[in-house]
Amino acid sequence: MKLHILGCYSATPRILINPTSQVLDVNNHLFLIDCGEGTQVELRRHKIKFFRIKHIFISHLHGDHVYGLIGLVSSFKMLKREAPLHIYGPKGIKDFITVQLKLSNSWTDYPLHFHELTSKEPEVIFEDEKARVTTIPLQHRIYCNGFLFEEAPKDRKLNLGAALNMDVPKAYFNSIKKGKDYKRDDGTIIPNEVLTFEPDPSKSYAFCSDTKYDEEKVIQIKKVTALYHESTFLDSHEHLCDFTGHSTAKQAAMIAKKAEVKQLILGHYSTRYADPTVFKEEAKTIFENTHLAKDGKVFEF
Repeated sequence: MKLHILGCYSATPRILINPTSQVLDVNNHLFLIDCGEGTQVELRRHKIKFFRIKHIFISHLHGDHVYGLIGLVSSFKMLKREAPLHIYGPKGIKDFITVQLKLSNSWTDYPLHFHELTSKEPEVIFEDEKARVTTIPLQHRIYCNGFLFEEAPKDRKLNLGAALNMDVPKAYFNSIKKGKDYKRDDGTIIPNEVLTFEPDPSKSYAFCSDTKYDEEKVIQIKKVTALYHESTFLDSHEHLCDFTGHSTAKQAAMIAKKAEVKQLILGHYSTRYADPTVFKEEAKTIFENTHLAKDGKVFEF
């Protein structure tokens, strides 16, 4: 997995910083996660090919997470896109985009599919042979979801020495790596566990957009490879969290610790703070393996 941070600040764009947007590469799927203003500029800046993006996931309809979407949809048209584009987001996302397309007479020439979400329980919204995406219900001022991205289970590793010693034909190697036993012509069965080793563990990434402190998601994100969790405030402004529906860096770290994740990535910093390194300092008092999102930064899991 490779995560490109295109924007990681809250509220309004500034000259050198952008609101929330990310691209996650999962087994050659490029998933765009949220689409604040400036997203397509950052895609170009970081040389991410537009046409590889076939699925866009929008956490909620606040502007700093979605105002770049109509521009990107329109640019796809001007770039002569032909492949379908799938947009997953809260109920209302279809009207949000199609009204603007209608009023500007800019209907797309490519298929545009909306998947509107209403459930307050986790639900699988995308799955194929490479990856699965599940919603993570969040507690914000409006309906909001995070997203759990999981690699499909990997093939088992072939024990080549054992296979050769038992005269297993190479034509059966692929099916054996898929978990099948080998049956000899005389009917004897060689169990798969004799011919293979355990596969590498699949990786996972949990994106928790705007949310106040909420332990209900801990079970769902248990032991993920990486957790991105919003950290709008420092501890000194914790009193603002319930009213705004946001979290502090320490609260994000508490979720990471309870969920036993491998690493925590902080983001969605309020622009009232001049230096985001203080977010990391506060979070590390609770969860050591904490990192800061930064516009243009790439994480590899």
